[in-house]
Amino acid sequence: MMSRPFNRIPAERVGENNPSIWVELGALASEINAVNLGQGFPDGPAPKFVTDQLKRISKHPELTCAHQYTSGYGHPKLVNELSKWYSYLYQQQVNAKSNILVTVGAYHALYYSFLAWINKGDEVIIIEPAFDCYAPQIKLAGGVPVSIAMNFPDGGTDASQFTVDFEKMESSITEKTKMIVINNPHNPSGKLFNRMELLKIADIAQKYDLIVVADEVYEFHCWGVPKMIRFASLPGMWNRTISIGSAGKVFSITGWKLGWAIGPDHFLAPLKAIHQNCTYACSTPTQLAVGMAFEKEWETFHVKPHKSYLGGYLPEELVKKNKKLQKMLVKAGFAPILPQAGYFMLANYTQINAEFKTLEETGELDDYSFTKWLCTEKKLAVIPLTAFFANNEDKMRNTSFVRFCFFKKDKTLNDAKKIMKNLSK
Repeated sequence: MMSRPFNRIPAERVGENNPSIWVELGALASEINAVNLGQGFPDGPAPKFVTDQLKRISKHPELTCAHQYTSGYGHPKLVNELSKWYSYLYQQQVNAKSNILVTVGAYHALYYSFLAWINKGDEVIIIEPAFDCYAPQIKLAGGVPVSIAMNFPDGGTDASQFTVDFEKMESSITEKTKMIVINNPHNPSGKLFNRMELLKIADIAQKYDLIVVADEVYEFHCWGVPKMIRFASLPGMWNRTISIGSAGKVFSITGWKLGWAIGPDHFLAPLKAIHQNCTYACSTPTQLAVGMAFEKEWETFHVKPHKSYLGGYLPEELVKKNKKLQKMLVKAGFAPILPQAGYFMLANYTQINAEFKTLEETGELDDYSFTKWLCTEKKLAVIPLTAFFANNEDKMRNTSFVRFCFFKKDKTLNDAKKIMKNLSK
């Protein structure tokens, strides 16, 4: 009997299965040993008071609570600490057992939220530019992403100038619309949504009975005015919001891959149903260590926040590095857009004397071509802004910017500074 050639194809939901921008440009940066201001992770030492907790745990192999399976929905120590923190931050009682789900990073919490609540054909509003996992995850769940691109004025210099067209958002809502995704503080722009903007989103959510997924992983990466307003703390929003957080971002330990979803019982129940048949439980020792780190940080944060890591040291470091990158970019000929929060900065590169091939020559968007030229020819890795847009029309309007990560150790920023001095040579 003749065997048939193997020609099976993957499920339609997987789509084209192309590498993401992070995989593609991360691999390129690694291959040529480029200075990496592209990917969003700090490359300096993790906070010692956090890693010390893991060190303590490792010295006690006899502790079952540290080294064996823990509660599927979150280690008791971690969920109890998260309950205390977010009850305080939301001014809303957050129950450790029913209102929190610990996940493998914020990515997982986002995916569970979409998979648990989106049926085939349901529409989800995304405010763009947006992190590039939202739309693919929504599609995997069977949903339809609906992009609402923010406006930004020509010659704008500040992230606060990114504004949402609320009329367009509301006119895009149909009987199939089920959810709005908001990222605050915003990646990649560095915008911090103000109270008026958040209340407008809240009004729309209430008017059309929509779920809000609030991706707030950079919630502690804020400085100055306005202050961070967590969406679930707004009047009436606790009961329709799934809030997403990240230990990796909070404590600058992205490799630990721990995140969480927080929300009312009825919102988290379907996420938990997926989780128990998928991951079941996250890494026990890292959960315990993060819980212990939150406990230690709380001792100072709720009494003298400016003396704490999250309320003092972290924002001070971000401001210093933000200012350093801004000066570097201006001297090199970039036109930076000053962020209000997070650890990213956009910059217009079009005045740089860069010998990269244009769209007409390559078929690639100019910011992609510039990014590849900068990485291969100058050994500096950044991210093109168009990676954060889904529609070609929106991409074509936003080819003049690239994204830099400034939350890097001084040596990395100094190495980048040397490269920038010689961009035109």
